[in-house]
Amino acid sequence: MSAIGKPMDRVDGLLKVTGQARYAGEFPEDGLLHGSVVSSTIAKGRVLSIDASKALALPGVVDVIHHLNRPKIASYDEAFADADAADGSPFRPLYNDRVLYSGQPLALVIADNLELARHAGSLVQIDYAPEAFETDLLTQQAAAHPSPQTPPEPRGNFEAEWAGAAISLDLHYSTPIEHHNPMEPHASTVLYQPDGTLHIHDKTQGPQNCQAYVQKVFGLDKRQVRIFAAFVGGAFGSGLRPQYQLPLAVMAAMALKRSVRVTLTRQQMFTFGYRPRTLQRLQMGAAANGRLLALGHTAIGQTSRFEDFSEHVVEWSGMLYHCDNVQLTYKLAPLDVFTPLDMRAPGAALGVLGLECAMDELACALAIDPVQLRLINYAERNQNEDKPWSSKALRECYSEGAERFGWHQRNPEPRSMRDGRQLIGWGMAGGVWEAMQMKASAKARLDAQGKLTVSSATTDIGTGTYTVMTQIASQASGVAMADVRFVLGDSSLPTAPLQGGSFTVSSVGTAVQQACEALNAKLLQVARQAYPVFKDAEAVRFEEGKLHAGDVSVSLAQLVKDSGEEVLQAQVDSEPDKKRQGYACATHSAVFVEVRVDEDLGTIKVSRVVSAIAAGRVVNPKMARSQILGGVVWGIGMALHEETQVDHELGRYMNHSLAEYHIPVNADIGEIDVLFVEEHDEIVNALGSKGVGEIGIVGVAAAVANAVYHATGKRVREFPITLDKVL
Repeated sequence: MSAIGKPMDRVDGLLKVTGQARYAGEFPEDGLLHGSVVSSTIAKGRVLSIDASKALALPGVVDVIHHLNRPKIASYDEAFADADAADGSPFRPLYNDRVLYSGQPLALVIADNLELARHAGSLVQIDYAPEAFETDLLTQQAAAHPSPQTPPEPRGNFEAEWAGAAISLDLHYSTPIEHHNPMEPHASTVLYQPDGTLHIHDKTQGPQNCQAYVQKVFGLDKRQVRIFAAFVGGAFGSGLRPQYQLPLAVMAAMALKRSVRVTLTRQQMFTFGYRPRTLQRLQMGAAANGRLLALGHTAIGQTSRFEDFSEHVVEWSGMLYHCDNVQLTYKLAPLDVFTPLDMRAPGAALGVLGLECAMDELACALAIDPVQLRLINYAERNQNEDKPWSSKALRECYSEGAERFGWHQRNPEPRSMRDGRQLIGWGMAGGVWEAMQMKASAKARLDAQGKLTVSSATTDIGTGTYTVMTQIASQASGVAMADVRFVLGDSSLPTAPLQGGSFTVSSVGTAVQQACEALNAKLLQVARQAYPVFKDAEAVRFEEGKLHAGDVSVSLAQLVKDSGEEVLQAQVDSEPDKKRQGYACATHSAVFVEVRVDEDLGTIKVSRVVSAIAAGRVVNPKMARSQILGGVVWGIGMALHEETQVDHELGRYMNHSLAEYHIPVNADIGEIDVLFVEEHDEIVNALGSKGVGEIGIVGVAAAVANAVYHATGKRVREFPITLDKVL
């Protein structure tokens, strides 16, 4: 019986489509109070006074909490951090009179219902002493300092090789601020229990991270805080750190000894982390035959004044292609803004964009096919770490993707392919994302009815975690899928890492597999004591809810009864295998894109995408394909649509709504073909799985940009590529 590798439907699908799945802001409670956040209207300065008298005069308004009257909070006088923290001092809502950025929460109005709380919030009067501020990375790039997360050391002699190369390029690219904008806004429902403990439904990618955060901030014991996140309506990284609605809701609940819910508005979803703006410089030197002799990648990213947010932007340039002379530089420019935050394929989505556009420009300068140029510079080892790859089927991604796309029919001359008034452009790019594995724990529990319950404190942010863990448990235990239940989203369950970085299946999945194997070992022990036929049996197998030895079988439910226990269970703590240490592990991709550009209007339509992915063993091809589809759509948005625009005179976002923050819609998306190339990896983890959440977006925006150049002959290096730039 094989459950792994099959395109199973979502086990939680029915709950979602029938509205039975409850999200963080949907849990009912008698007497629940609602909080509404009052946000700063200036970018920097001090609060001189807060007058909440008009709000408090309204019947049904319970309290208005701000920095002058907030309860004493344990950690506000000492440093604290969460699992996804940046270097520095994390933001503390209602800490003091300082305004650090536009949109900062300055007060929380608590009322009997949400509408009243929102209205009362509009009546709170705040007087400021504004100060000069800087929110533009372009004007502040000279003030950038080296990131605390330093890139790999330079290798070879980059400057000399670049200067002496047959062809050398010096290229500059810029990417804008982007915001996550998941369907479900951030919300926290704090249910205050009679004994003073807190049951909190939070929109998070890590219940135990939030539990530790609340404990630390409010000086509570672990047993006093329990976090739930059974369903999460998308997150993309926005739920890795606890966002400010969580401490505000807890603050109010503890002060009032009542249950409180705080939900952020769509506009307030733009008042915390985001993908940072970057300025990138790519310097490439190559021989006439296309071999890379020198590669320099410099990136400047923005960060806040109070934290240094770092991500891996330039590292990919040192590993995706073979080059012996490499110099990677990453700097941060502090601005009067909130701290950026990990966002789908953090760092790679940005850094590979610059690298893959530069590779296309190099291919054009050398008159070498873009796929051929990549094959000439194929990296057999990860030179950053000087390690061989545990597996790498990128060549197959290039060849199978190109064949599916029909790449051999491409005329390399820009503006040479057309359909009437439509200029046709074909572009491609490669992609890479680290295949990580974290420590994780899981428990497997079998009852006397043969029902298996497996649990771990991970989340499902829409990626299909419920389903793939059920498949892994079914395969490892020999229990039918219908008799397996996977439980997640509760901080009291066995330890799990944050859900992010494409490592959930590799980490939690491995723990689930090992917990089921440990449970099977207990069942076999019972069988050997209860049934003589199993005592000396060398070959046994667990299948269809039974233990088999030759022609003899006994049900697993019967073995539980034979044990004399109501249930048999096993819990394991899993960690990465030591054999990984000698290898570099990564997922790879090749993306091929067709665009149609209207010659008169400059409008760009992505008509066709082929994404070829090498991700080891794919547990559920249906879920995995959905992840790649979502990544491709986002990559198209990154190339052509997405940009959080800032009014630098006010230090404020101008398009902080889904009406004006442009993302692709159905009409923007053409045919997307996803193909998983065969890749076997015995080293990466016991499952042989590499994860697909991030890789889907990597390289897509570059492939679109390269296709736009091929169609128009115009190279746009400032993203997104809007029609005004093309015209």
